[in-house]
Amino acid sequence: MLFMDRRDAGRQLAGSLRHLRGAGVVVLGLPRGGVPVAAAVAEALDAPLDVCLVRKLGVPFHSELAMGAIGEGGVRVINDEVARMTGVTEEELARVEAHEREVLESRARRYRGERAPISQEGRTVVVVDDGVATGSTARAACRIARARGAARIVLAVPVAPWNWTERMGGDADELVSPYTPHDFYAIGQFYADFAQTEDDEVVACLAEAADRRASGSRTRSGPAVDEEREAYIPVGGATLRGRLTVPAGAAGVVVFAHGSGSSRRSPRNRFVADGLNRAGLGTLLFDLLTEEEEADRANVFDTGLLARRLTGATGWLREQPACEGLAVGYFGASTGAAAALWSAAEPDARIAAVVSRGGRPDLAGPRLAEVTAPTLLIVGGDDLGVIDLNRAAQHRLHCENRLALVPGATHLFEETGALERVTELAGAWFTDHMTPAAHTVAGF
Repeated sequence: MLFMDRRDAGRQLAGSLRHLRGAGVVVLGLPRGGVPVAAAVAEALDAPLDVCLVRKLGVPFHSELAMGAIGEGGVRVINDEVARMTGVTEEELARVEAHEREVLESRARRYRGERAPISQEGRTVVVVDDGVATGSTARAACRIARARGAARIVLAVPVAPWNWTERMGGDADELVSPYTPHDFYAIGQFYADFAQTEDDEVVACLAEAADRRASGSRTRSGPAVDEEREAYIPVGGATLRGRLTVPAGAAGVVVFAHGSGSSRRSPRNRFVADGLNRAGLGTLLFDLLTEEEEADRANVFDTGLLARRLTGATGWLREQPACEGLAVGYFGASTGAAAALWSAAEPDARIAAVVSRGGRPDLAGPRLAEVTAPTLLIVGGDDLGVIDLNRAAQHRLHCENRLALVPGATHLFEETGALERVTELAGAWFTDHMTPAAHTVAGF
């Protein structure tokens, strides 16, 4: 198994297509399974995403045998040799084409809604599928793109047979596949999750990509990004899902430890992470537990377990090329703050700084005295019980530390401007303590 699912396959495939970023490419996904793969590629390349709608024209009495293919805009590619050998008449061909044209147009309306197809005229087009077996559909897609005016065609798939380039002929100008194993029997054997892609997922992928292009992605409006991708983190026999973002020239990376009942999708943590990214800091938001583990509430409050997961994820992070040599900090929310401090207290942790938001540092117990990383405790000014807990924990810290109260804020910092203030405080703390000199002292 090489891929967790199609999105993961797309992210891995995108790594082999970095030379196309900024080249004004269009990414086309083959419905249906190729679209989630293409969506991840388009996001990584900061490129528009569309579908490449291809309908095979099957011989009337042997529908699996293709005598041609059609695409949008009236494009048709006919294999004259097959048509001649099978004796298909012009009338029979016309009937087959009319039927497939109706299906194609129906799919186009279903997938795009009111959006027009993206022009391919004179552009580099990246045709993406979830893998190649026989290659017939991929070849037809390349021919359709060529007929629609593409200046250059790149056929890209996550996995293909070792000799796949011999099957593709000259339909694409460039063939890209990061994995070409000899023991190739079926595309699905290389995926942990190869469930059928439904129409609704195709629609969602296209809509999400269109919204990103319309609003302007963070890559264009904020700092340049070295890496931004979904992450699959192997820790202690489990695979934890996360999101890694590393701006170009980042001073360090902040790992988020969420509280009980939350996850990597926490809107509050994502708000803070976005602010840290704009300040030039990398972020890793990840789930400390799998879905099955979260079902056992004892795991949710097992500070030692959560800390071990955080330590393991930190080790994984330091092995990522985009994070090599970068300082690492922890941002813990609620009970996640205890896990962050527990992990930071490990002898070889080398954590540059810790920030706790509305945290329960007291749950780290005797580990507090062993923390050497500069620690900022942020608490809502109206979160009285948690203020007392943080003051008591602060007295047990022997490292550089500070308690910052956000006036008028309660435990979840839902008040107007409260979370913005948390982001400002955290950004300043991490920036101040993630300089090379500070990192050297913290990791001594």
